[in-house]
Amino acid sequence: MTNSSTAVSTQPALAPLRALWVALALSMGAAVSLGLARFSYGLLLPPMRADLGWSYALAGGMNTANAVGYLIGALITPMLMRRHGAARLLILGAVLTSLFMAGSGFVTAAPALLLQRLLAGLASAWVFVAGGLLAARLGAALPSRSSFLLGLYYGGTGFGIALSALVVPAVLQAARGVAHGWAWAWWALALASATGTALLAWAVRVMAEQGLVGSTVAASDTAQRQPVGLRRFGWAIGGYTLFGAGYIGYMTFIIALLREQGASAGFVTLFYSALGVACVASSRLWAGLLDRYRGGQPQAILNMMLGVATLLPVLSPSLPVALVSGVMFGAVFLSVVASTTALVRHNLPQAQWAHGISAFTIAFALGQIVGPTVTGWIADGPGGLARGLVVSAGTLWLGAALASRQR
Repeated sequence: MTNSSTAVSTQPALAPLRALWVALALSMGAAVSLGLARFSYGLLLPPMRADLGWSYALAGGMNTANAVGYLIGALITPMLMRRHGAARLLILGAVLTSLFMAGSGFVTAAPALLLQRLLAGLASAWVFVAGGLLAARLGAALPSRSSFLLGLYYGGTGFGIALSALVVPAVLQAARGVAHGWAWAWWALALASATGTALLAWAVRVMAEQGLVGSTVAASDTAQRQPVGLRRFGWAIGGYTLFGAGYIGYMTFIIALLREQGASAGFVTLFYSALGVACVASSRLWAGLLDRYRGGQPQAILNMMLGVATLLPVLSPSLPVALVSGVMFGAVFLSVVASTTALVRHNLPQAQWAHGISAFTIAFALGQIVGPTVTGWIADGPGGLARGLVVSAGTLWLGAALASRQR
């Protein structure tokens, strides 16, 4: 570890094209941890709720359990990265996430499913935080493309969402008439996650060859233990917490709302695929915005747009309006996540990036714990799912107001 800086200097520079391929492979961390492990559940919620007789509050509670696990994982990630390194934690988390997703297909009792969702959330936090840190290091090796490569990592969630949209409805259709046919979808998702894990292993190997894995960010305990001064990020952290609560309401229940409004299985596949593709494109759309501002302006702008996208399918049951909502939401929401990493990168030394990213991840998790259950509880009352999404939109706009005060 003491020779890590020498290793970086003696290795040939990473070619831009090869860096792009590494970033794409590394984006499987976001695909596995969010696209497959978390957001695929929105497609599975309607058949699982119908089969198991859940209320919307319990259905939302499944994603709350996932967020609780995510919070626990985020809290212990800095300690685990100091001990084992970001690369090892990334691969271990991806393997465990795949196993826990597979486990969700073997149980039907609500407590057992809640436990599986919690464990998958814990492991996926390791993947997401460690992968984000490695993406930041990759970007630091090519400063001119730093924001693009970082956005590509977070946009990888879109690959997972699009893959879920293609896999889950097809598997559910094939398993129609089979008892608990939704279990087969969990197993298919676990297989997709295992494939993503193999691509992550390749990305880590290439980065290790370039000396980008064993850097001073992980090696210097002294630098990591210096005070980070996160209180000065208070407005952005507050806005990000509300973002977590607001966006997850949409991602958990939008498919259920569309099915209530009469959307066909084919339209659901189109809607979720378009949302996922828009996620991938978002890395290019907002890279300039993240480079231009050093404060909370990007988070504020993007949260405002998300609130509009969340409200559109409530205002009109039209399928074209719903499609616009999905594309707009997909093109924006992961860039809010990228904006916080950019804020950390702009305002903290590299040795403190891990602490900064972890702090925002914890705030994100706190919002996600509250969002699904509260939205589901509201949806069980008068007004149904539409009223729940109105509250989600208001939460996002309040988050935008807080973020706009961050300097």
